[in-house]
Amino acid sequence: MTPEAVAATQRERLYDALVHTVAEKGYVSARVSDICAGAGVTRPAFYALFAGKEDAFLATYRHGTSVVLRLMDDAYAEADDWRTGAQAALKVLLDVLASVPAFAVMAIVEIDAAGPVARRERTELLSRFGRFFTDAPPVPDGLVDTVVGGVYAAIYGHVSTGRVAGLPDLLPMLSYFMMAPFLGRDGAADVSTTPPAGDRVVAPCAVSDTDGVFH
Repeated sequence: MTPEAVAATQRERLYDALVHTVAEKGYVSARVSDICAGAGVTRPAFYALFAGKEDAFLATYRHGTSVVLRLMDDAYAEADDWRTGAQAALKVLLDVLASVPAFAVMAIVEIDAAGPVARRERTELLSRFGRFFTDAPPVPDGLVDTVVGGVYAAIYGHVSTGRVAGLPDLLPMLSYFMMAPFLGRDGAADVSTTPPAGDRVVAPCAVSDTDGVFH
C-alpha cells in the first residue's frame, strides 16, 4: 500500500475507535491511548493525522455528519415537493442515527463536552438543516431555526437517555411538529399520518451486530 492509502486506512480506523471510545467513556474520560488501542494504531501515527483528541473529534464529527447530510439531501431531492422531501429527510436522519448508536451518542450528547469549537460546529450544522425549508411557505424570521432546534431537542432527549433505537418511532410526532407552523394542524396531520415509503435507512457502515462511524 502507498503511504497515502495507509494513512487513509488509519484515519478511518481512528474515526471508528474515537466514536466507540467517546460513546463508552465520555469525551472527557476518553484518552488518546484508548483511541489508539481501539484502532490498532500507534500514538505517533495518531499524531501524524491529528493535532490531538479535540482535532480528532472534530474531524470525526465533520466526516460523519457530512454523510448524514448527503443522505438527507438525496432523500429530499427525490421527493415530489418540499413537504414530502422534508419528511423524507427527517426519516433518514432518525433511521441513520438509530443504525449507529455509538455515533449518535458521540455526535449528539458528547459534543457538549468537546469544547466551544465543537459546539460552534453543531450550531453550523443545525443552520444547514434550513435548506430543507427553502421552498416552504413564508414564516416569521427565526421560526425555521426554532423548528430545527425543537427536532434536535427531541432527538437529544432520546439519545441521552439510551433510547437511540427508538428514534424512528418519533417520525409521526416530529413530522407534525415540523409541518404545523407551515401547513396548520390539518395539513400537518395529513403529512404525519402518511409516512414516506421505503425501508429504514441505515448508515453505509452499519451491519447487524456492530456500529461505527461512516466510511
